Amino acid sequence: MIGIFLWSASCAPKTGSEAPSGDEVRLIMLDPGHFHAALVQKTSYPQVGNEVHVYAPEGEDVAEYLKKIRAYNTRAESPTQWNETVYTGADYQEKMLKEKKGNVVVLAGNNGRKTGYIRHAVSAGLHVLADKPMAIRTADFEQLKECFEIAGRNHVLLYDIMTERFEIATMLQRAFSRLPAVYGEQLPGTPDDPAITKESVHHFFKTVSGNPLIRPAWFFDTEQQGEGIVDVTTHLIDLVQWACFPEQIIRYETDIELLDANRWTTALSPALFKEVTGRDTYPDYLRKDVRNDTLHVSANGDITYRIKGIHAKVSVIWNYTYPEGGGDTHYSVMKGSRAHLIIEQGKEQNYRPVLSIRMAPGMDPEAYEKDLLNSLTGITEQYPGVSLHRLKDDLWQVVVPEHYHNGHEAHFGQVMENFLSFLKEGALPEWEVPNMLAKYYVTTHALELAGKK
Repeated sequence: MIGIFLWSASCAPKTGSEAPSGDEVRLIMLDPGHFHAALVQKTSYPQVGNEVHVYAPEGEDVAEYLKKIRAYNTRAESPTQWNETVYTGADYQEKMLKEKKGNVVVLAGNNGRKTGYIRHAVSAGLHVLADKPMAIRTADFEQLKECFEIAGRNHVLLYDIMTERFEIATMLQRAFSRLPAVYGEQLPGTPDDPAITKESVHHFFKTVSGNPLIRPAWFFDTEQQGEGIVDVTTHLIDLVQWACFPEQIIRYETDIELLDANRWTTALSPALFKEVTGRDTYPDYLRKDVRNDTLHVSANGDITYRIKGIHAKVSVIWNYTYPEGGGDTHYSVMKGSRAHLIIEQGKEQNYRPVLSIRMAPGMDPEAYEKDLLNSLTGITEQYPGVSLHRLKDDLWQVVVPEHYHNGHEAHFGQVMENFLSFLKEGALPEWEVPNMLAKYYVTTHALELAGKK
């Protein structure tokens, strides 16, 4: 069935036939199957037109996306005014490319289709803002390399949504690591004792914008969503590059060496599967992963690698749901010659990321604290109000004012604003493209390495 319809909460909606005014950005949402697609539109942007064209296969995915947009449009506080024109014919991708109703394609959905979507969009001269991951297999990685080449030739931007760069604890960890009096020199570490460790725990059942999240059944199919080792680890590898080598180009051909990779499954009973998807039975494409009526999702993994001589380890775990008051968590350690910079987000931290600074052994705590406090000025110039609280002789907690904790959902708007600034400038920073390729080289080739075990 072909569906095309328009709905709006705006008093004066724009028509789809209007030409863009000046530098106006017009969004195309292609197959928005993941809730991240809606989060890009949780706020409005002066440069972005209210008219949004959606092209997607008919079904629950696009319906859930529209439900979230409708909630943003009708909320009491700061409502948005998105006007969504939706096409759900089987030829939705061809229709999008033929009509070209916008100039920026937003992708957040089925990852098995994503690299192909990217190629078609940049080949048609459209900018692309894509949710991670942009590649889930080594074959996708090879195609992604071509996508960046095509984007360059067509003078369009291809960029992925790295929300974790906007988490305040992560930003401060990066900032303190730039202060020699605090951090010292970056230690190289070893495979058994990496100098950089980043761990992420995620949950299948959670709330988004205050409502229980209904995930599509394909989310649990690694052929469509990708395994955990190529999905969430994208963020972690990005943070390793962004924090340890800020604004430096990473060449995967010479700067990356994979050392080890592992993968394992999370089990979902039929009752849990129904709770998170609303479906009574497993679809046929998941039967390959069902044993004794329990679904086993290859959602977990870890990667140990060397980047520019520094040993790093990233790992991801997917549990079914979080404890009361909890949420997705992040743990990170960066090891310098003078201190370890540690982010924890467990029960003791009220499930909120907290950065601590642990002095290296053998140093004078009073002398180190003096250096630490003197260096704090450089931090507070960029992050006013940040302070330090001494917990032990060798341990300080970084105290962050409440207004910096804006939450994961707000970070999508910050990424969008960043992307809009790049569009205005007409280019990404020179390090972004090679570093995106390095990131997806690590994830896809680590999956291949883990699969050989």
